[in-house]
Amino acid sequence: MTQPNANAPAKSPTATIDTTEGAMTVEFWPDVAPAHVQNFIDLAKSGFYNGLIFHRVIPGFMIQGGCPQGTGTGSSGKNVKAEFNNRPDRRHTRGVLSMARSSDPNSASCQFFIMHQDSPHLDGQYSAFGKVTSGIETVDKIAKSPTGANDRPKTPPKITKITINQ
Repeated sequence: MTQPNANAPAKSPTATIDTTEGAMTVEFWPDVAPAHVQNFIDLAKSGFYNGLIFHRVIPGFMIQGGCPQGTGTGSSGKNVKAEFNNRPDRRHTRGVLSMARSSDPNSASCQFFIMHQDSPHLDGQYSAFGKVTSGIETVDKIAKSPTGANDRPKTPPKITKITINQ
C-alpha cells in the first residue's frame, strides 16, 4: 500500500464559476491571501454571487463582478484586510483572480476581477488570491462584451453559480 507523501503540499481549493458566457475554474492561493480566499469561499457557499453581473469590462485589462448593486459601489458588509505579496508566481498576470477595493487598501469586500491581460502595475496594490486554471476562453468572451458608459457591458454577463471544490 502506498502511503501519502507527508511533504507534499496540500492541494489548494478550487471553484467553478458558471456564467452566461461559459464556465471557468479557478485555483485559490491561500498561501498568500488566506483571508481573501476564505471570504470568497464563504460568499460563494452562501449563494451571494448567484445572479450577479460582470458590471465592468475592459478588454486587454480585466473583467469585474461581484457587486450586489451591479454598479461597482456595493459591498457584502464585511471588509478584508489587504494581503499583498511579492512572489513572482503570484503576480497580476492573465487569468489571475484579485479583489477590487476603494482607495483604502483594506476595503476589499465582495467585488473581484479577473485579469484579461498581464497588469504588473497592480502588484502590491491589490490582493491576488487565485488564478483561472481552465476556461480562460470564458474570460476572453466576457472581455469582448460590447460596453457603454463606465465600461459597463450593454448586456452584462451574469454569474449563474459558483461551486467550491475543496
